Amino acid sequence: MIKVFVSACLFGEPVRYSGTELLFGDETLRQWLDEGRAMSFCPEVASGLTVPRPPSEIRGGSGADVLEGDARVYNIESEDLTDNFIKGANLALKFVFSNKLGLVILKDGSPSCGSTYIYDGMFTGLHKNGMGVTAALFQKNGIPVFNQNQVPEAAAYLEKTAYS
Repeated sequence: MIKVFVSACLFGEPVRYSGTELLFGDETLRQWLDEGRAMSFCPEVASGLTVPRPPSEIRGGSGADVLEGDARVYNIESEDLTDNFIKGANLALKFVFSNKLGLVILKDGSPSCGSTYIYDGMFTGLHKNGMGVTAALFQKNGIPVFNQNQVPEAAAYLEKTAYS
């Protein structure tokens, strides 16, 4: 059975920057959790960031650019948190490898976990295409990345992989 990494906030854990939960009521995710197939993790909290915390965005690129040293992550108070986001991504990758997880489902839009979009880096509320730091590190290491709106695709991937 292939196990799945899921952003902790999607299981209702109050780890988001605002200190609130984001209970994503997907039945498939709930089933995977009940079966012991899904494991949750929050890279930002693992890196030492507090809850609540000021919101953060990637400035000057995407998560891949942060990993290359070409972009930075700042919170709304202009504090550079790049090192925390890189540390969190590396801890998440270690968690995936040590638990032999086969794919990840992440919260889109997050500067850590965004898989199709992140915010523009200027705290305007506008989106741009791109991945967060953790999502980019997973992709760089060949780990299949899905977001909370792609659970059916993730389930199809798991089914296909189980019979390959």
